[in-house]
Amino acid sequence: MKEEHVILVNENDEQIGTMPKLEAHEKAVLHRAFSVFIFNDNNELMLQQRAKHKYHSPLLWTNTCCSHQRLGETNIEAGKRRLQEEMGFVTDLKETISFIYKAPFDNGLTEHEFDHVMVGHFNEQPQINPDEVEAWKWMSLDAVKVDIELHPENYTAWFKIIFDKFYEHINITKA
Repeated sequence: MKEEHVILVNENDEQIGTMPKLEAHEKAVLHRAFSVFIFNDNNELMLQQRAKHKYHSPLLWTNTCCSHQRLGETNIEAGKRRLQEEMGFVTDLKETISFIYKAPFDNGLTEHEFDHVMVGHFNEQPQINPDEVEAWKWMSLDAVKVDIELHPENYTAWFKIIFDKFYEHINITKA
């Protein structure tokens, strides 16, 4: 299988090169990423639990899906691709906010990402890919916020950072 590369960017999200994904996470190099948040008609967020064999953050809960854009791919195209790969469906997405964050992990890897947050709408059951996703559930934003406060160890580092920033924008960016 071909090793996936990430797009290296500067603090203005301008492409400055590419690097193998694992190397970028080992060296904590800033790269482009995206996070997708899918809501249903009840304004509940679809969360996924990462698969148990993931090389970082296994079995932790996080946003609907996230990954890295490929060369020549728009944020929306990347979000739809990964939504299909992880959750088994595609829906329209809308870009909301973007920001830079850095989150080190216990295994020596670091996420240092220029993250583009997108929202979408879906009411059906996903067809999860067990290679990527262990489980999924719908939760209200208030319930997620409370659960993160009570059990932060159950959530990925980036989701806690993103959710904190995203929560303030939720009423503005409803899909």
